[in-house]
This record gives sequence, C-alpha cells and structure tokens, in this order.
Amino acid sequence: MSCCAPGSEPNAGLADPASSASEILLASHRLDGDLRQTDLAVPGIHCGACIHRVEAALNALPGVAAARVNLSSRRAAVRWHDAPAPPPFIEALREIGYDAHLYDAAAERKDTALQVLIRALAVAGFAASNIMLLSVSVWAGADAATRDLFHWLSALIALPALAYSGRIFFRSAWTALRHGRTNMDVPISIGVLLAFALSLYETLHHGPHAYFDASITLLFFLLIGRTLDHLMRNRARTAVKGLARLAARGALVLRDDGTRDYLPVGDIAAGMTILLAAGERVPVDARVTAGRSDIDRSLLTGESAPVPAREGSELQAGTLNLTGPLTIVATAVARDSFLAEMMRLMEAAESGRSAYRRIADRAARLYAPVVHGVALLTCLGWIAATGDIHRAVTVAIAVLIITCPCALGLAVPMVQVTAARRLFERGMLLKDGSALERLAEVDTVVFDKTGTLTLGQPRLRGAAAVDPVALRIAGAIAAHSRHPYSRALAAAAQDLPATVSSGAVTEQPGNGLEALIDGHLYRLGRAAWAAAPSAPESGATGETDDASVVLTRDGILLASFRFEDRLRAGARDAVAALARRGFGIEMLSGDRDAAVRRIADGFGIPCTAEVSPEGKVARVAAIEAAGHRVLMVGDGLNDAPALAAAHASMAPASAADIGRNAADLVFLHESLEAVPDAITIARNAARLVQQNFGLAVVYNTVAVPVAVLGHVTPLVAAVAMSLSSVLVIANALRLRGVRRSVARPARAGMAMHHPVVGRSA
Repeated sequence: MSCCAPGSEPNAGLADPASSASEILLASHRLDGDLRQTDLAVPGIHCGACIHRVEAALNALPGVAAARVNLSSRRAAVRWHDAPAPPPFIEALREIGYDAHLYDAAAERKDTALQVLIRALAVAGFAASNIMLLSVSVWAGADAATRDLFHWLSALIALPALAYSGRIFFRSAWTALRHGRTNMDVPISIGVLLAFALSLYETLHHGPHAYFDASITLLFFLLIGRTLDHLMRNRARTAVKGLARLAARGALVLRDDGTRDYLPVGDIAAGMTILLAAGERVPVDARVTAGRSDIDRSLLTGESAPVPAREGSELQAGTLNLTGPLTIVATAVARDSFLAEMMRLMEAAESGRSAYRRIADRAARLYAPVVHGVALLTCLGWIAATGDIHRAVTVAIAVLIITCPCALGLAVPMVQVTAARRLFERGMLLKDGSALERLAEVDTVVFDKTGTLTLGQPRLRGAAAVDPVALRIAGAIAAHSRHPYSRALAAAAQDLPATVSSGAVTEQPGNGLEALIDGHLYRLGRAAWAAAPSAPESGATGETDDASVVLTRDGILLASFRFEDRLRAGARDAVAALARRGFGIEMLSGDRDAAVRRIADGFGIPCTAEVSPEGKVARVAAIEAAGHRVLMVGDGLNDAPALAAAHASMAPASAADIGRNAADLVFLHESLEAVPDAITIARNAARLVQQNFGLAVVYNTVAVPVAVLGHVTPLVAAVAMSLSSVLVIANALRLRGVRRSVARPARAGMAMHHPVVGRSA
C-alpha cells in the first residue's frame, strides 16, 4: 500500500554504528579474482521504489561491480573491486535518506513494527467507532449547542488518535519529503491533517459540519491494509532464520600440540581437526579421518535412512552425527559450506516475485504527484471561479480524501485473507500472500518423493513370507534402536512378542545391532557386516540390496528384510487429476535410482534420482527458463532451496521445519489432493483480485470528477471512500462460495505438448 512502514524510516529504533573502512574490509569476504562482497542491513527498504533507489546509489559508486537488494531481508549485497579503501556505501545511502550498517546475522534485532501497527489499528478503530456514534447524533438533527458539544467531544477523541495512529504515515511522509522524494503516504497525510484542521476550524466557528470521523475512519481502513501487508512480508524471513538454527554454534578443535579448544564456527579454518561427538551437527564441510558412525543426511538428500560414515567419508555442514564419535578435518570455512550455500540459495530466491506488488510499486510512484496536482488545480480553479477560499479548500480536501488508495490497497490483502480462510477450511495454511498470484500461474508441478508422494515411513515388505521366528528375534533386537529400519521391524513384529535385555544388545555405528542370546551371536544390519567371513554362501545374501537388512546367527544367514515406502493418501488421484488437465508433472528425489524409478513408473511420470539440493534448484530453474511456471511440492530439508526458488511451493505438515518454513503453503492432512485444491482456490482468488482492481479504477474514474466539481463534502468523500472499501471486501468474500474444481494450466495446449511430461524418465 505504501512505500514505508514503521521501522522503515531512518533512525527507527535501530542502532547505527559507524563503520570504518577497516571494519568494512574485515566484514567483507573475497569472491573470484579481485572481487569482494559486503552485506549491508538497510532497514528503510520496503518497496520496489526503495530497491531501485538503493541499487542505483550503490551502483553509481566507483569500484562497485554490482549491487543487489533483497526486499524481504532488507539487505543489500554489494560486490566491489578490491582496493585499499572500500567505496563509501553507508555514506551514499545516507545521502538519499536510508540509514545502513554492516549486516550481522548474530545480532539481528527483533522486529517490533507489527506490535506498533496493531496498537495503532486498535486506537484508530476505537476512536473511529466512538466519533461515528457522535456524528450520528449530529446527523439526526441535534440543536446547535448539542452539535457544538459533540464536535468538541469528537475533537478530543480524534486528536490523540490522530497523533498516535497517524504518526506511522506522518513520519514516513516527512522522511520522503525531507529527502526530495514522495510516496503514497504524502497525500494520505495531507488529506488527513487538512480534514482535521478544517473540522477544528468549523468547530471553533460553530459551523454545521465537521469531518473528524472522516479523518480517523480513513486512518483505520488504511491501517488494516498496512497490517495485513506487514504480516505477509515478514513471514518470508522464517525459512532462512530456521535454516540458520541448524548451523552449529561451535566445535571442539584438536590442536597440533594435543590441546583442545572450543571455537566458534566462524573461527574454524580449513585443515583444522575437529572432534565430533554423537548427537552433534557437523559445523563445516569436513572429511572423516577416524571413527565410524551413522549420519542423518536428510538435510542433503531428504531421505530418512541414516548412512554410514567411516574414514574418508565427506560430511556436509548441518548434517547430524547419530551414533558414534568421529574425528574430522575441516575442508571449508563456514561461509563456504553446504549449509551457507543453501541459505544463500533461499535468500536469492525470495526477492521480487510478486507481479501485483510491482504494479503497486509503479502506482505508488505515479499516485502522489497526480493526486497532489489534481487537488492543487481544483483549489486554484475554485478560487478563480468563486473567490471563496474556504469553499476551495473544502473541495480540495474532498478530492484528497476521495482519491485515497484504501480500496486499491485492500484489493489484494482482503482476497488473501479470504483465500487463507478458504484454504484453512480445506486443511491448508497460506504462509505467503503473494503465493496466491504465483500459484494461479503454474502449469508444471514438481514432486519430491520421500515424504511427499510417499509418507517417508519405511515398512517391511512381504512380512507374511518371512520366517516368524526370525521376525520375532529381529523385532526384539530392533526395539533397542531408533534407526528407521529398526522401528519398521519392531512394528512388524509387534504381534510376535519377544524381549531381549538391553545389556545384551550393542549398536555398531554404521553397521547395525549385535546381540548375545543363549550363547549365540545375532547380528541385525548390513549384509557385508552381519555375515562373518567364514559364513557359507547363500543365495539370500546375494539378493540383498541397499534397502535391505539381514539377520544372522553366528554368521549364518537367517532372514533378509526388505523395506518399502507407502504412498501418501490421495497421491494417485491428485497426480491423475493434474495430468488430465494438462499440467506438466515430474519427480525429483535424492534417493537411489531404482527406488525412485519404481515409484515414478507407478504414476507414469518422468523422474530424476540422486539429485542434490543444488540440482533440484537447477532443474526448477531450467523448467522455468523454458517458459513454464513451477509448483514445487516437497518436505525435506534438502527441498528447501527448491521450494524457495520455485514459482510457488507446498509442503506437508509432516515436513521438516525448514521445509515448512520455506514453502508458501502447508497442508495439514495426509492427502495430496491438497495440491489441485490449492490451485483451484488460487485461480479463483486471482480473478477476484483483478475484479477488485477494476472496481477501484472505476470508483476513482467516477468519484474524482464528481469531487472536483464540488458535489461532495469531505464527509461524503470519506463515506464514499469507505463504501468503495466495503465493496472490495464484499467482492473478496465471494471466494467462499466457489465450487471445487481443478484449474486448467495458464496456457492452452499444455496437455499435448508439455516438454516436462514428454521428457524421458
């Protein structure tokens, strides 16, 4: 709705430490060649116009190669050519009205702007309702004395409300004017203040009309839209913040002289030896030099099954060491690690994705000068025509109020709120309002496998064919482990009760479980480890694969267990419905090729296996580069960058925290039919947004000439403005009655000639 919000203006409660050239050099990091990058926090960035001004100012500095602004994080990444002294970034931004300081992720301050908006909204709503009650009495025909009393009471209520709730707009408008620019808050502030001043003038001179209700009601409606806009914008940051929490804070480093020091992760250099205990996250990318363990690599692959780590294994930052201590050697510093790269991918994908937001930004640049010009010309015209200054000012105020962008500002947020409720009724949570317009444009759906098309919960395959005695023993041993395959075995054997004392079972990291029962050594785990070298050859052993577990007794194979993942409820119906309507469908997974292909063949869709997080982002980018719009549906930590990079994204409630935070929508139930349902609602919401924009344009086309001709008072102008807002809200509420159906792709002909569906699996 406007360029700025609380906290966006300079000195809005944020510390502004002076950053010397040496501090900037220390905070920057070297890129390829002679390039360096410096990250600046610029809290005053709030719209497309802000982005343009900041980037233009930074790019104009000598030595700057490129500057890019991230709207959601309010950060500017500046790449500059190495020199004895860095360019004056902070000074250049101050000259155009934006305070800035070096970005420090560890010192991010809590955003209190939402609390300010809610308090301002509450005060404006309370004041507007009470002034409106007093105004009703005046309209009903009160005598002069009673009318004057009610006008004074209205003034007493309006003045503190105007000062408290209006400061959000006044401060933003003053900051813009002080630096020679304008925004949508300037005409709003002028209209509100002039309406209050004229009302006070009328009250002092016992006039019949006062417009205190108009000024406060105007603030109330504007604050509704401002609060909704702020809520939607802030949610974009939760994914990156959640991913940052996965990073280790430090690690135990083994020095060359044998001493041990605990160092912050930022102080760990490549080549340092780190002692990693079970249960700790890998602090930086590293290589194992001693020890054996199981590693939870779901951050990288999205697969729930841990993988063994031994000498020579490569570990990525953020992965979790599960079962045994390891000695590792750092191969990269924290800012060059896998986890940092994922955070950069997500931040880069967050910027500038809303078409309606870009329209609003362009409207903001044109709105203020046009409205100011129309109001000024109206005032001058009436003075020239009638010579009545009071009448001319009154008409000019009416023009400013009636052209308030309240209806235009509510056109998008109200549809978003209504759609969010509609989605919630269908078991979906909308986390990003701009996702609705992006979801309405998709023509391609990319699914992750584990946890998305499937539940990500392994279960024993062919349990009925397994020897019940062997299954009972395996289940009793498996009950002592939290490994996903162990839990599946224990669940399969729950009807065959047997117990093994915990003292008889030991876990061998990376291999499996070992138990001494009645003088016999049982092993449950990987075939290569469970069978002793002297064990006889067995056809069953040769049939094992990466997804199998074997049980041996004294090295002799007793049983082999294979596992499979269950399809998510509604998966087949959802995929079939999307395919019938011509959406391109593809599956990307970090799992093994055989497992991925088996699931993909069941759906009849193309697939790509063993894909890294960067590979998923690259594939999504390739599809979109071909002119399509991708909806990414995933659940794992490894899906987070692709979820953020896709045109729109969804995740199940069972997804990892980072996956849920990175997604635009989260569906709470197990059924994958949430995907076509969400597309349906998004398409209908997009139509309502377009209708609301049309209503706002028609309203201004009709109302402005009427106001310029002097046929409305400021009070009537405020009522008309409010009615236009009510009309927009009522139109948004029509979304509740939309019938369920799956929308067709945005471009005709996709069913027959879609390059994603047609690609070979």
